Amino acid sequence: MNDLLKQKLAILPDKPGCYLMKDRQGTIIYVGKAKVLKNRVRSYFTGSHNAKTERLVSEIVDFEYIMTSSDMEAFLLELNLIKLHDPKYNIMLKDDKTYPYLKITNERYPRLMITRKVKKDRAKYFGPYPNGYAAAETKKLLDRLYPLRKCDPMPNRVCLYYHIGQCLAPCVKDIPKETYDDMKQEISRFLKGGQDDVKKELTKKMYEASEQLDFERAKEFRDQIAHIEKVVEHQKIIINDFTDRDIFGYAVDKGWICVQVFFVRQGKLIEREVSMFPSYGEPEEEFLTFVARFYEKGHLLPKEILVPQQIDAKMLEEALHATVLQPQKGKKKELLELATQNAQNSIDEKFKLIERQEERTIGACEELGDALQIVTPLRIEAFDNSHIFGADTVSAMVVFVDGKPSKKDYRKFKIQQAEAHDDYGAMREVVRRRYTRMLRDDQPWPDLIVTDGGKGQMEVVREVLEDELGLDIPIVGLAKDDKHRTKQLLYGMPPELVPLKHNSEAFYLLQRIQDEVHRFAITFHRQLHQKNAITSVLDEIPGVGPKRKQQLLRHFGSIKKIKEADEAQLVEAGLPKSLSNTVIAYFSKK
Repeated sequence: MNDLLKQKLAILPDKPGCYLMKDRQGTIIYVGKAKVLKNRVRSYFTGSHNAKTERLVSEIVDFEYIMTSSDMEAFLLELNLIKLHDPKYNIMLKDDKTYPYLKITNERYPRLMITRKVKKDRAKYFGPYPNGYAAAETKKLLDRLYPLRKCDPMPNRVCLYYHIGQCLAPCVKDIPKETYDDMKQEISRFLKGGQDDVKKELTKKMYEASEQLDFERAKEFRDQIAHIEKVVEHQKIIINDFTDRDIFGYAVDKGWICVQVFFVRQGKLIEREVSMFPSYGEPEEEFLTFVARFYEKGHLLPKEILVPQQIDAKMLEEALHATVLQPQKGKKKELLELATQNAQNSIDEKFKLIERQEERTIGACEELGDALQIVTPLRIEAFDNSHIFGADTVSAMVVFVDGKPSKKDYRKFKIQQAEAHDDYGAMREVVRRRYTRMLRDDQPWPDLIVTDGGKGQMEVVREVLEDELGLDIPIVGLAKDDKHRTKQLLYGMPPELVPLKHNSEAFYLLQRIQDEVHRFAITFHRQLHQKNAITSVLDEIPGVGPKRKQQLLRHFGSIKKIKEADEAQLVEAGLPKSLSNTVIAYFSKK
């Protein structure tokens, strides 16, 4: 613990508030709330912790805090700070998962559509649905039953939907508003559990059509009934009050928390969602933050939210402005217990896989840091060059954060100054461009730089970083064997062999980094080479652009025939007379 932390810990107030933990680059990596700031923040630096919390604490070099007047105010402030700073150690719905809804638009001629965003636009929303396929199938069924408008914007003539009976053609006909109001009510009734009523009406129409010997129409009604059964009848009623509710259960084990959400719509359990993430604070507070952020991500608030007894339901209710219940008995309590049991089962089943993933990623970074005797390299940047006999030389950089590729940070470089075959010159140019820009833009710095080469490449990178830019960043080199496989790890100046076991997770991480930067560089080089290869002498003729070139090649079939063509033939191919003379003059000069 540094002196700055010790001094700040000594003067912490005994008030509620939020605290913001920072790493050595000044980046906020964790935001938390506390009823008593002094006790909570000090607890991170005293006593024993699980591995996840120890990793967080090892990165903290500074912190800030904001006092509030109440615990509720601290909770709301925490949500806003997490949204603002997006700290990497906080609960993040990383998959950003949202469910599809069916929406009836609030328009003169309404439409039925699928959306994943719920807006305050006075439209009617129904869902969420388990997946896109379920929503699409339900919409397809409703399109058959209720001919709402499909086109947006409306065309000036009838479209195919009118001819197949799925639209009333308001684009050319004056359809009464009452007609659409009735259809909206029918769709709402259907989606709120009135499928049985619709089936009865369709069955009645089917028999009437059959009695009138209109068997084709009767078959259409029969198919619609079958489609209803296929789409919605597999869902069973579990609560007879037909209320929409979300049920949250959670389980905690070894520094991880698993939250299970049951979605109950119109008394039917339609889907569940499982989220698992490391826990750095009190589980109950982590759970509160999760539920509040869950609805910030676009999930529609149901009529009721069910949570376990140990949760502060009043605080959650104030934050969400929704009804939050903690059932004591009956079917609701059984569902809550079922969600909790599922959360416990999920955390038990997946814990070994999570541990293995941690071992391969952050664990590998820690192992690599120990082998090099440096701070754990959580951000690694790697470079590689690619060319064919010196032509179209390019370089590529990949970034690994916490042992996993961060593709949004990858960069491509076209070599502008270095000469062909000069790998050292290309590396010098790319490293200079990369870190000069980082100095200018104040971007996050890497903890380690990996060069795809040996001592020469390392020395070039060191010269640019230390001698030109005044930077001190650890550099390693990866030497390969004759089969282009990672063989040795070099570190230091002068570079020395690092005794890293080839079956260690750190070595496997370096292999993944080397393979990824090589793949990225090769892919970029192929794209550039292919683009440059699709050229011809026609590109050098003034006035002949891509379209003219294609026009000439399509007409004559080859460059040779274009060279032999006279003015009349070129005009016949579609060129203006003046341009035809330019083409003839160009080839004559050649």
